[in-house]
Amino acid sequence: MRIVFMGTPGFSVPVLDALVDAGHEIVAVYCQPPRPAGRGKKDRPTPVQARAEALDLEVRHPVSLKDRQAQADFSALGAEVAVVVAYGLLLPQAVLDAPMHGCLNIHASLLPRWRGAAPIHRAIMAGDTVTGVCIMQMEAGLDTGPVLLRQAVPIAPDDTTGTLHDRLSTLGAGLIVRALAQLDDLTPEPQPDEGVTYAAKIDKAEAHIDWTRPAAEVDRMIRGLSPFPGAWFQHEGTRIKALGAQVAEGSGKAGLVLDDAPTIACGAGAVRLTRLQRAGKAAQEADVFQRGTGIHAGTVLRGQDLGGVLL
Repeated sequence: MRIVFMGTPGFSVPVLDALVDAGHEIVAVYCQPPRPAGRGKKDRPTPVQARAEALDLEVRHPVSLKDRQAQADFSALGAEVAVVVAYGLLLPQAVLDAPMHGCLNIHASLLPRWRGAAPIHRAIMAGDTVTGVCIMQMEAGLDTGPVLLRQAVPIAPDDTTGTLHDRLSTLGAGLIVRALAQLDDLTPEPQPDEGVTYAAKIDKAEAHIDWTRPAAEVDRMIRGLSPFPGAWFQHEGTRIKALGAQVAEGSGKAGLVLDDAPTIACGAGAVRLTRLQRAGKAAQEADVFQRGTGIHAGTVLRGQDLGGVLL
């Protein structure tokens, strides 16, 4: 099929590869424009742009698709279908209507649960035990369109957004190839009105760990925000990200470091931190991190800007 591919981050790259491997004609790739990144703040192409250029595909990155010329340029491609996955721009009705078979979105949740920007993060943070991927026929509403295909996967107790992200990306790539092969035989199923939830974009302000919360909640927060933006706490004036955790035995004053694992007491129960990252440094497994200036038993992690030793 003649396909316009629309995606931006790393999550979208396996989908683009799968479409190419399946023999589809990618007439253009739409993605977000390069943005300043790294120490030098030089413009860096998005993962999708980099992969598309390596595949010698035409890349377009309009700032908006609202103006008539951008819509005319899109329509002139004569695509049979557009495949959209984590693109980052709203598609006006004129764009949705341009391809013969419309625009198909790969969404990383079991709709109608977790419509919106951060479905993987929110599923882990909420304690969901299952999630999945939906192939959805796009319409004007936010992730409200009918679903063509869906497939569920379990969320493991040690999953982070990073590990689940990779599994769902691979799943989505296979599912869209299957959907395109069966497109004329699939019946779109309207989403039910019950069970609708919204996955709001992650705000960095919510990444500060509150040790007074129950251990299960702290554990889910840490795993749900790993690797980005990373749940964090302050210790001896330094911001430290907790990128891996598990619920552990133990209790004490919220924020008290119970042992050198390190295990931290929460409002109820405790969590063991398994992967940490000091500001400006690479992430490390907890045993390696603790060999340096670690976080040792008796320390109290008290607040955003405070850290101290329990006397």
